[in-house]
Amino acid sequence: KTLASASKDETVMLWDLSGGTPVEKGTLKGHSEAVSSVAWNHDGSLLASGSEDGTVRLWTPDGQEKGTLRGHSAAVNSVAFSPDSKYVASGSGEYGRSDNSVRIWEVATGKEVCSLRGHSGSVFSVAFSPD
Repeated sequence: KTLASASKDETVMLWDLSGGTPVEKGTLKGHSEAVSSVAWNHDGSLLASGSEDGTVRLWTPDGQEKGTLRGHSAAVNSVAFSPDSKYVASGSGEYGRSDNSVRIWEVATGKEVCSLRGHSGSVFSVAFSPD
């Protein structure tokens, strides 16, 4: 029962919601610009964060950074795990930069699997279907 929140202050905060009153569990630092999106994998064992610094970072629930995924040339606006948690998708783009792509990353290796292009504007959200 942990909530993750993303902020313009370049951090991700973790909140314990298991009791009657929410309690701050920790602050994840590593991004160099605003964090725009967070997503948990299917079993809560890994958290992805996307930032205006153009990176996706992977974290354990106790706040350890597990990797940084680099490849976007603009802000990462959205992140999502595949239903089996083997992949992370990231959507990118911002005014004045022409990335406008979706990238699929293999979680185990941190390698980019593919880049999907076709949007003429920023990609604001990505989501995998449950199948």
